[in-house]
Amino acid sequence: MLTLLFDGIAYGMLLFILAVGLAVTMGLMNFINLAHGAFAMVGGYATVVLMQRYQMPFLWCLPIAFGLSALIGALLERSLYRPMYKRPHLDQVLFTIGLTFMAVAAMDYAMGSSQQIVQLPEWLKGRTELGEGAWTLGMGHYRLFIIAVCAALTLGLQFVLAKTRFGSRLRAAVDDQRVAAGLGINVNMVFLSTFAVGSGLAGLGGALGAEVLGLDPTFPLKFMVYFLIVVAMGGTTSITGPLLAALLLGIADVAGKYYIPKLGAFIVYSLMIAILIWRPQGLFVRKGGK
Repeated sequence: MLTLLFDGIAYGMLLFILAVGLAVTMGLMNFINLAHGAFAMVGGYATVVLMQRYQMPFLWCLPIAFGLSALIGALLERSLYRPMYKRPHLDQVLFTIGLTFMAVAAMDYAMGSSQQIVQLPEWLKGRTELGEGAWTLGMGHYRLFIIAVCAALTLGLQFVLAKTRFGSRLRAAVDDQRVAAGLGINVNMVFLSTFAVGSGLAGLGGALGAEVLGLDPTFPLKFMVYFLIVVAMGGTTSITGPLLAALLLGIADVAGKYYIPKLGAFIVYSLMIAILIWRPQGLFVRKGGK
């Protein structure tokens, strides 16, 4: 029981890091980016290539995966995404879905369609067990590492958005771009930085999740629904909502697959429907947010 709870928390924290960038672009920037999973795929494949072809240590690959995904996100934001900000949401959905299929086809051509394998360092392969009997807690070292990294990133994001000047400028730019620009805030640079960081976090999540979730060219399509569930359940005006939604989703998915494997994703979708009926705007809504 405790082991399932632990694995569910680790899975949920990983989903949060993968989806939080989408929550930011949808909630704070009012842009629907369904190509978000493609940035996660880039981070995962960057890690695989660096480790397999260049024998780079796993820990060194993580910041590189973040930086590469953030750089690609910044370039695409300046060239492709920015003209779409004022377009209707349907145009944004169709545009980003098209980018997703292009990314899937390009990665399949470049890397092949087979599942990629990530060789973790020895110190992340072990397992520690505490307790006895039904209350035994089995903690995989890699899942413990995922929880620690994601918890640190969550605290950092919360601090940046709530306590720093950049967070204040971002909230001001979201509430009223014209007034923010009149006050001297470079709205385009704020949105560029936000989009790049969100893309980088997706890339980092892809690097961390390559061993847990599996990695192949269809990754953005397979997990698009999970990202959207996290954002829909948690809301898009805070960090706390998507975090809680991701944890609930991770625990429900792991427990459901263990206790009732034949139902598949039925439990996850049932949980999503129940929460959206109870709170249609998500678990947490920032007062005054859009």
